[in-house]
Amino acid sequence: MATARIPSHLRKLVVHNITNKFRDAVKTVSVQIPQLGPTDLLVKTRFVGINASDINYTAGKYDPKKKPPFDAGFEGVGVVVDMGDACKGFSLGQPVGYMKYGSFADYVVLSAKTVFPLPEAKAEYVPCLVSGLTAAVSLDKVGEIKSGETVLVTAAAGGTGQFAVQLAKNAGCHVIGTCSTDDKVEFLKSIGCDRPVNYKKENLNEVLKKEYPRGIDVVYESVGGEMFNIALGRLALHGRLIVIGFISGYETDLGFIPTNLSTLPQRILPKSASVRGFFLFHHYQHFKKHFQNMISLISAGNLKSIVDNGRHWPTGPFRGLDSVPNAVDYLYSGKSVGKIVVEFPDEEQSKL
Repeated sequence: MATARIPSHLRKLVVHNITNKFRDAVKTVSVQIPQLGPTDLLVKTRFVGINASDINYTAGKYDPKKKPPFDAGFEGVGVVVDMGDACKGFSLGQPVGYMKYGSFADYVVLSAKTVFPLPEAKAEYVPCLVSGLTAAVSLDKVGEIKSGETVLVTAAAGGTGQFAVQLAKNAGCHVIGTCSTDDKVEFLKSIGCDRPVNYKKENLNEVLKKEYPRGIDVVYESVGGEMFNIALGRLALHGRLIVIGFISGYETDLGFIPTNLSTLPQRILPKSASVRGFFLFHHYQHFKKHFQNMISLISAGNLKSIVDNGRHWPTGPFRGLDSVPNAVDYLYSGKSVGKIVVEFPDEEQSKL
């Protein structure tokens, strides 16, 4: 069964060249929409999310054995427009969220068991996917945060940082957040951050040393390089440093900024501290519980999901598949606040 006006072909971004320069890596191609299996859904894209790791993926950092061509994009929100005969519990027009390699496309085919049903097809639900789940699952399962602890969130005004700040606050923690502008300081205050630090105006290491002499219990670290070194040095007894990324190096040839870790054992052993890596797609079993919790928190007004559609960027706001490379450029400009989302206009609604 299907709704009317499903095209025979879809458009998508395909990686043809291994490079961290997203615009040079991808091409737009048109392919026939595949035939659905009995438990497949065909979803029309309404919004896609932009992630720092989009350029890691095009650079082959996630799977060096993967050779072009392969599809780009990690996440989206859309509506079901067709489904296989064995799909249960879904209806045509139903809004869903999804995480799938190849989400930069105007239609996607998804296994029904992998999608997240949504109340509406809204941009505000996109950040709950890769960004929100990374924060929610890692803080809970890897960071093991507890009420009363002090949590440091780096890149706190970004897509995932905004969730780490708020979820840590909701757990009863004192939260420090780093950012790069005074506007972002105000943004962090608006979402409950106790101590925003504009690292371009304040020396983060000195702030932590003077104001938090006991140290930091949990660090949610996504920057790498010197930021990682500072956070590591300020861990408290039994401190946990979660590495969820190292964005400061993503645009380099290596994909990271080399860090001298030869003294790591000597730095963490006296504190019984630990450094813990987190890669979201190793934690599928926790997705639905944490996703549903975030949706409930948003509905109750206890969690803000802030979206940036590029309205202050020269080529924004971002609309349609062809604007995705501009949105990736915007992310690396350092000017965005919250999660960058690209809208795929609903042609039927626009004609009404």
